[in-house]
Amino acid sequence: MYRFRHAFTLIELLVVIAIIAVLIGLLLPAVQKVREAAARNQCQNNLKQIGLACHAYHDINQALPPGYTATAPYPSTSPGWGWAAYVLPYIEQNNLYRQINLHSPLEGQPVIGNIIKVYLCPSDNPPASPFAVTNAIFEPVCNAAPCSYAATVGDDSVEVDDPAGNGIFYRNSKVRLTDITDGTSNTTMIGDRAWADTEGIWAGAPNGAVTRPGPTNPWTSATGSAQALVLVHNNWINITTDADGGLDDFSSKHPGGANLLFADGSVRFIGSITADGPVRRAFWAMGTRAGGEVVQGVE
Repeated sequence: MYRFRHAFTLIELLVVIAIIAVLIGLLLPAVQKVREAAARNQCQNNLKQIGLACHAYHDINQALPPGYTATAPYPSTSPGWGWAAYVLPYIEQNNLYRQINLHSPLEGQPVIGNIIKVYLCPSDNPPASPFAVTNAIFEPVCNAAPCSYAATVGDDSVEVDDPAGNGIFYRNSKVRLTDITDGTSNTTMIGDRAWADTEGIWAGAPNGAVTRPGPTNPWTSATGSAQALVLVHNNWINITTDADGGLDDFSSKHPGGANLLFADGSVRFIGSITADGPVRRAFWAMGTRAGGEVVQGVE
């Protein structure tokens, strides 16, 4: 007596494979949305920690940290230590901070190569080790750890390499919370600036260095000043058509916008700003500390 073994036919097998492919296609976007939601939340937590650190620094020093310090005559940036270096003790990095000589140029100190997790957005794609920061003719200036965040010097009327700014962070700034007469809840301090778009660092502004576009920036030949390694201005968010590559603007790998830290310590997600109009002008107003503007229409 013969026994017949039941098995899938080729057509049945192909149907099963097709069904599995459809299910994967349906599930993958949902998984990606959940993953991005978690990354965006972690990014907001990073900025909240940075905000608490800035306020703790203010409590001790009676002013917020400088955008970067420069004791050499302008336009030199030396020694160049930036805002993120000054708040290290307040993000549980006091041992790292104690390795810094704030009176000596940052580019000569190995501490700048340390990767600091809170300075990296999980949606960003920075290198896992220090990268080469170069000058205008691609000569190495230093190797420094990446950073996914930058601080604002003010609105579009102010450049990051100006000697002063109308925002909170600029050359040798010592802005007090009481100086922010526009209201701390209306004034931006620090926000997403994706390393994948702009190769920023946390350490500061090395003298003679330039800022270069990251691997996802379409303006591959654009360059920015050394100050753009740590500073931006309130002009655009996620711009891809700016001739300077958007190197001095906020950007992120979060779909549709960027996380921004305000002077009151709150973090809000602001939609991309890539066209001129009322929203862009309102965003300019959010960059100034004492402009007297009414801020509305930016979400």
